[in-house]
Amino acid sequence: MPHLPRPTLLALCLTLGLSPLQAALAEDARPATEEKPAAAPALRPDVSERSQDEAWGLSRQLPEHERQMLQAGDESFLALWLPANRADAEGVVILVPGDGESADWPVAIAPLRRKLPDAGWQTLSMTLPDPQSTAPVPRPVESPDRASADTDASATDSASKPEVTGSAGSATPTPESTAEAGSAEPAQASPEETPPTPTDPVALRKAHAERVLARIQAAVELAEQHKPKTIVLLGHGTGAYWASRYLGERTPTDIRNLVMVAAEMPRDFQPSLEDSVPLLNLATGDFYYKDNPADREAARLRLQASKRQKSPNYVQIGMKALPADLASEQDQLYRRVRGWLSMHLEPIERP
Repeated sequence: MPHLPRPTLLALCLTLGLSPLQAALAEDARPATEEKPAAAPALRPDVSERSQDEAWGLSRQLPEHERQMLQAGDESFLALWLPANRADAEGVVILVPGDGESADWPVAIAPLRRKLPDAGWQTLSMTLPDPQSTAPVPRPVESPDRASADTDASATDSASKPEVTGSAGSATPTPESTAEAGSAEPAQASPEETPPTPTDPVALRKAHAERVLARIQAAVELAEQHKPKTIVLLGHGTGAYWASRYLGERTPTDIRNLVMVAAEMPRDFQPSLEDSVPLLNLATGDFYYKDNPADREAARLRLQASKRQKSPNYVQIGMKALPADLASEQDQLYRRVRGWLSMHLEPIERP
């Protein structure tokens, strides 16, 4: 075998030694997509309403005999039923909570629904949908830095494009640019640049009102199945507005009594309580806390409106707020409501 020169032998050894390393580097340089396909993006679950989550929590905490699943349109909701602790019940009190409150809210709703059965009343507390925001969705404002960057990029692109001058001195497109223009698809705005479609606040309010009134109607139908002597709608906070609106729009003949506790107006909704409640011509107990200046002023307007409408069945009861002693405050409310039910109730006229 002939002897190779030293430079040639050294080059051959280096070539043989580097071959495995080059193969390994080439294997690592392959695109990741060739080894395994990209995972599909995970689907985000629909976000449930807060009222639904709270109702689910109540359904796990409260006894089964209290829970009632009612149907309003294409949605179901939780209601809590308690029978009267008396053989001959006085009737049914339907409790309508306010915005952000549950069917077992610790202020007004839960104390009344648990204590009124001792006074001979059946109670049905219901769940309302989440409060409806009626503010229109604003169009996103484009950042000044982004706008200036887009302008500079457009100017740079325009300056870098070549022009071919013909005999008339006008710019003549090249065959390549003509082909690209003919095959180009229409430009589409990216999701970030497309403004959201604004929602009509009037339509939002109307849809929300229909949901609330449908739920109150479902609760009334359940109460009617027990053939009560009378039915009382009792609303707390904004629930007082929805109870009065239901009575004004649906005009049920078998409900002649309304109780409002710390009544409030939901934002952007009409008509006001002082304009609607006196026109109902029902036995109405208006309970408010006189320590709060805003509540006291709103109660004064309702009282004056009832006098103008000559509503003899409208009774207003001022109470003292006891924020440091919630138990005593709720017991005061229960005693006042129980007294009104025993003195000012208007029974149902059955055939």
